[in-house]
Order: sequence, then C-alpha cells, then structure tokens
Amino acid sequence: MGLTEKEAAQRLKTEGGNVLGDKKKTGAVRIFIGQFKDVMVMILLGATVISVLLGEVSDAVTIILIVLLNAVLGFIQEFRTEHTLETLRSMTAPTAKCYRDGELREIEAARLVTEDVIELEAGDRVPADCVILSCAGFFCDEAILTGESEAVAKRAGLATDTDNSLNKPNIVYCGTSAVRGTCRARVIATGRRTQMGRISDLLADIDKEMTPLQKRLAELGKVVAVICLVVCAAVFAAGVLRGEDVFDMLMTGITIAIAAIPEGLPATVTIALALAVSRMLKQKALVNKLHSVETLGCTSVICSDKTGTITENKMTVTELATVGSTYYFSGMGYRRSGEVTRGEENIAVNPLAEKALSEALRCGVLCSDAAISGGKASSRRRGALSGRGDWEVTGDPTEAAILVAAAKAGLTKTALEADNPRLREYPFDSETRFMAVHVGGRSGRRAYFKGAEEVILPRCTQYMSDSGELLPLSFAVRSEISRRVTEMSDRALRVLALACCDCESFDPDRGGLVFLGLTGMLDPPREEAKNAIRKCAAASVRTVMITGDHKNTAVAVAKKAGLLKGGMAVTGAELNLMSDEELDRNIGKYTVFARVEPIHKLRIVRSFKRRGEIVTMTGDGVNDAPAVKEADVGVAMGVTGTDVTKQAADVILLDDNLATLVNAVEQGRCVYANIRKFVRYLLSCNIGEVLTMFGGIVMGMPIVLLPAQILLVNLVTDGLPAIALGLEPPEKDIMSRPPRRSTEGFFSGGLMWKIVFRGIFIGLSTLASFSLVMRMGGSLKAGRTAALVTLIMSQLIHVFECKSERKSVFGVDLLSNVKLLLAVAVSMAALAAAVLVPQLRAVFDTVMLTRNELLTALGLSAAVPVLSGLFGAVFRPRERN
Repeated sequence: MGLTEKEAAQRLKTEGGNVLGDKKKTGAVRIFIGQFKDVMVMILLGATVISVLLGEVSDAVTIILIVLLNAVLGFIQEFRTEHTLETLRSMTAPTAKCYRDGELREIEAARLVTEDVIELEAGDRVPADCVILSCAGFFCDEAILTGESEAVAKRAGLATDTDNSLNKPNIVYCGTSAVRGTCRARVIATGRRTQMGRISDLLADIDKEMTPLQKRLAELGKVVAVICLVVCAAVFAAGVLRGEDVFDMLMTGITIAIAAIPEGLPATVTIALALAVSRMLKQKALVNKLHSVETLGCTSVICSDKTGTITENKMTVTELATVGSTYYFSGMGYRRSGEVTRGEENIAVNPLAEKALSEALRCGVLCSDAAISGGKASSRRRGALSGRGDWEVTGDPTEAAILVAAAKAGLTKTALEADNPRLREYPFDSETRFMAVHVGGRSGRRAYFKGAEEVILPRCTQYMSDSGELLPLSFAVRSEISRRVTEMSDRALRVLALACCDCESFDPDRGGLVFLGLTGMLDPPREEAKNAIRKCAAASVRTVMITGDHKNTAVAVAKKAGLLKGGMAVTGAELNLMSDEELDRNIGKYTVFARVEPIHKLRIVRSFKRRGEIVTMTGDGVNDAPAVKEADVGVAMGVTGTDVTKQAADVILLDDNLATLVNAVEQGRCVYANIRKFVRYLLSCNIGEVLTMFGGIVMGMPIVLLPAQILLVNLVTDGLPAIALGLEPPEKDIMSRPPRRSTEGFFSGGLMWKIVFRGIFIGLSTLASFSLVMRMGGSLKAGRTAALVTLIMSQLIHVFECKSERKSVFGVDLLSNVKLLLAVAVSMAALAAAVLVPQLRAVFDTVMLTRNELLTALGLSAAVPVLSGLFGAVFRPRERN
C-alpha cells in the first residue's frame, strides 16, 4: 500500500516539496528607506538642510522628528504585511501519517508526493489535497477555504479522481481540519498545486497600490514644491531688480520659500488619522494601516461576506410544520426570549398542549448531541420564554437551533434525558443522511429519527395529528408534506424531518415510523446589518454579498437583509462563462454572488476597481485573503477570521458586524473632510505669510515681520489650531452625500481658489495693518506689532471658516468642537503675552499698541470673514443643518 521510499524520493525530485510558494521578501532596510521617496518628505528634508545652513537648528530638529515619525509608522505597516504568507504557510500540517514501504509512518508533510496514501482522524490537519479511498463518519472543517462554518460530510468516491476543485465531497483539502471520524486518502496535489497553494500564489502576486489619500498628498507635495520654487525665484528677482545684494536676496528667497512649506501638515495628517483610529477602536474596528482610515471614506462598493457579517451565523428554527398546522418561533439566533404561535394569524399557543408539536420537539431534543446552557430564563408565560442574553451553545449549530426552539416551548434537554435515558445511538452519516436514538422511560422504549425528508418520509406509515392521534400516511398527505418541503427550501430554510416509533429493540433500518413534523431553520440577517445596508444606500455606497452558499439561500438572505432591491444574483459557474470585459459591463447589475471560489472573489474586486470604484472587501477565511488584500480596503473578521486574512487586511472588525464597518466608513469620510479643512487652513495661512513678506519687499516697505515674529506666527497658528481642526465631529449630512470619485483631485470643488483667495486677503490685511499704523504715526515696531496681531488673529478667525466648505463663519456651529476653542484660546493667550509681557516684548521686538492701533489691527483681521459671511447670508440659499 502506498509508495516505497525510493519511489517517493524520485517523485520529490520531480514535483518539488509539499510547501507553499515563497515570494522573495523585501528587506527591512529597503522598506524603511522606501518611506523617504514621497515628494513632500523630500521637500521637508531639503528644508531641514537649508534650516541648518541658516542657523535655524530648532526648526530643523522639528522637521526631522516629523519625517521620522511618518517613516516609522509607514515602515511598521508595510513590514507587517510581509508576514501574511508566512502565516499562511504555518496553517499547513507539519507532519502526516503516511504509508511508506507498506508501513504507516509519521513523516514531514513537506516530503509528501502524489500517490502517497495517508490516514486522517479527528483533530488532524490535512497535509495535501487528497482523494478519499475509504472513510467512516468523516467530517472536515473547510471554513478557511470556503468561508462556511458548518463541517462538511465526506465520502469515498472514484479512486482515480484527480480533480481537486473546491466543494467536492470525495476530496479533502490541504490546511482544512478533520473534525469527526476517520479516513484513508491518496494524495493528488501537493504544494502550489493544492487549493491552499493557489491562494498563496494569488496573495504573492498582489501588490498594494497607494491609497487615495497618499495619491492626493503626493499631488499636494508637487503643488507645494512648485509654490516654493516660484516664491524663491520671485523674491530673488524682485530684490535683484531693486538693486539688493544677490546673495542676500537668494537667502531671503529661500527663507520665505521655507516659510511656505506647511511642515506641520504630515504630522497633522498622522495625528488626525491616529485619533480616528482610536475612535474606531472604541466602535470595535481595529485599523492595521493608518491611511486606510481615509480610504474607507472613499468607499463606493462594499463586498460583504454573508455568514456572520450580514447574518447572525446562528441557525434559528423559524417554523415547525406538522401535518395539520404550522408553528412559528420568534426570537433570532440563540436569544433566550421568544414566542411560539400557530398559523398565519400568529395565535399564541401553549406548545406543551399541542401534541404533534411537543412530540416533534422531544424528538429533536433527544435525537441530538448538542447542548445549550446559560442559566434559567427569567420568566415563562404561555407560549413564550423571556430572559436576558443568549444561550451558550456547544455542538452542531443545526441541532443547537432545535434545542433553543424546544427551550422556547418549555422543553429542556436535561429534563427530557432524565426521563428518557439514551440506550443506543445511530450517529448521523453523510450517506444515510439521518440520525437515530433509542431511549427508555416509564412509558416504554421509543426510537426517534431526525434527517433529510427524502430519507425519513419513505420509512413512515403513519403521522401524528395535532390532537395526538396516529393516522395512516396516505399518498395525498405524503404529497402535501413533500410540497411543504419544496416551499420551505425555496425560502432558503434548512429542512429536517422528525419521526418516532415505539419499539423494544433498536433497528436503525426499520420502517413503520410515525411522521411528526418538519423543522425549518435559517441563519437570519442581523438587524444591525439591515440598518447598515440602508445607511449605505443613503450614502450612495453599494453593498453586494459574496458567498459560497447556494444561490437560493443567498438570494433569500439578501431579500431579508434588504439587499436585492433591483439587483440580480449570479453564481461562480456563470462568472466562469464571462470574459473580463463582459464582467465589467454587467457587474453593476449584480447584488449577490453565490457559489464563488477565491479566484472569483478576486475577479469581482478587480472588475469593480477597473470601473473606477473604491472597493472595501470583507472576509474571514483563507479563501477571502487574496480579495481582501487586492481591495482598496481589506476588512477581516476579528471573531471568526483566520490569522492569514487578518494579516492581509487593513481593518479588523472585532465584532464581525457590518454595522461597525459602516460606522468606520463614516469616520473615514469625516477624516478626509477634516484633512481638507486643515490643508485649507494651513495653506491659506502660509500663503498669507509669504505674501506679507513678499509684498512688503515688492512694495519697497521695510521688512514687515522679523524672523522671531514669523516663528511666533508659525508657533501659535500652525500647531494646535490645525490639529484641533482635524478633530471636527462629522457633519450631520456626511452619510447622505455620494462618495468621492477615485479620479477626484485633492483640491476639487474649488478648494484651491478658496485657499489662494483667502491667503491673498490674509496677506493684504496684514500689509494694510502695517501701512495704516505707520501712517497713523506709529513707530516701525508698532507697525510690525500691528501686522503680527492682524496676521495671527486673521488666521485664528479663519480656522472657524474652515469648519465647513459650504457655510460661512456665521453658518457653522462655533461651539461644536471644544478642543478647537481651547486651541484658539491658547494661541490668543500666547499672542497677548508676546505683546503685554515686557520680557517677551524684548524677545519678539513688539510694543504696546494704542487703542486705535489695536482696533485697526483687529478690524482688518475680521473684515474679510465678516464681509464674506454677510455676502453669503444675503446671496446664497440657506443650507439645511
């Protein structure tokens, strides 16, 4: 049996080892150096060198710290992704029980080759893709490959079968786990030829692109670079034309150009993202990669897994049909509250008084190996159970669902087994498709059967009426039962038939059973998921379901979740018949993708991206990892997700809840809006500062502000106010707007013109203040002090204008951000100290202003926002809050 060691060694040379593909890793040093390739970073490094040459060591140290902080964060995120494939390889079995030279030996799994024969038992991890030669009650957990949590029943098939496609009952797959029974199998694929190996190759071939924010910041860096060069050249030329010393004007131009660089921008962006990460963590979303926070805000398509994300991942008995009646069970999942009603009229009943119902539930409880616990319910009323929390469940989810339904009717496993001890058991088998138990009790011995209707019903000769009477099972009744099964299956309910018989001896193959009823169960959609889907629709974000489940089941769940409004369903087999071009044309029609494999998920994500969509993909199993990594934002499940998927993901949902993801999308939109706000603020202020200095030179004025005064301006305006602006709460209508287009530039919506014009007005106001105070008879120091007050106060007023891109300073809620109020107060206090405290006046070369001089400076500071606000209030339509 199996191969000889010599044959195996020859095959090993030809086929290679049973290991997953290994992509050449990027070294840590190369990853770290790569963080300095950004245009903005290069500008900041250049500014550092020049600052040192000019003697501004403190500025140089500040900039270096900012650059290093960003580089370290980027390095940590990128280095972390290098371990995804290593985690995947760790999921393969280290050893295998294999026949060599006719003996069963334990060998390294890496030495397995095709045609090797192996043995598997419960608890083993499958070391390679194999065809089953023989098995006994063998079940495998294939969740890491298929995403479906229920163990899969396996059976022997053709020994010559070498097709290792997914979802085949006679094939076991590398990396999956044996959960029940024993199995003998022959290896048909090893290493990269296994399903796990193919996923490994898909992961290795995916390179992460820059996020939308990174692209926009790169765009911003280029704009800043151009501005710096233009300012430097303009100042240099103006000074030389006036006859100034060439070297002095070159250094002056460089100094002013450095002032134009918003060196606080990278730090402010990082802080805004980091604080958003902290807020998201409180909402159960763990962010692995900082920039993905903003990308979430761009999301236009959410590709969601079904099980556990849209649904509860808790099977629930929703109805039980006897021959005479249909009973409905309220309460989803494993919740202890629920009610039993009869018929479409929802008439409340006492379940224990309904003979056929109570006997069917007894059958389901006694013919079960699952268990539920969690204490007693707080109260029982007729037909209902009320209590707090969920039952704790162990065992098969289908059996547990029946136990929960029985508990709602007042029947517990502990009490029933005490009165009806189990004598013998015939366990569920994938080929016979039923389970049976023989129990004893005061009223005699009885056998209970539970299984597929097409297996149980042919064994039945009678049925129990609602009154408890046993009646013959006629052809008409059989037809009606079969019709009910079809009708329930069409609604994606999982149907089990229940039957019993009185018997002293146990024979699992016996006939003459009494039909009791049909249970219909469903993995119900989460209520939060329904609300989240509605919220996404209002925000113009498409939600699509991608699942390995049957098409009918997926469609039924999608309807209940509110997903299938106007959309269509398509299967993986149908996707195989489409070219990429055909898929791109039609993908907008589909809302549900069923019976899909890992390669299908990857195709779906890529198709949406080719159409210009920003795609967020959720997943939990290894089969989801390639698509999760390919998506603009990959989201892993924190509870059910595998380590591989978590490593590949940008965000981890700690509660596996779609609603949490939608909250994260809202945070992403808020972060991007806030980044635009403080970019607008910083650039407007910097343009105002540059124009003040440049305009003074061009107009032949004395130097308007001294270096120490410019340093004070940057200190009190570029730091705390900008950071506080990044903490603005989301605007009320942020989730009723459509997502940004992937091609939309950072300065879209007229933002650049707002920045330039406001910067010009800040500069002109400052120059006017300087000039007017000088003309009023003030000294040069008084003029500079007035200019300093005007420049700082106009920026601190402008920070409130930046709270909204669509409202004036009179239209925004000035008190909505307490941190911004505190930051402005601190900055105003610093300015006041620089003018009022004698020691600081000496440092910053300021003087006390007269009342008229102060009013002139403050009036010019407020003139532009007041005038623009009044103009907006008069001529623009009132916007809703």
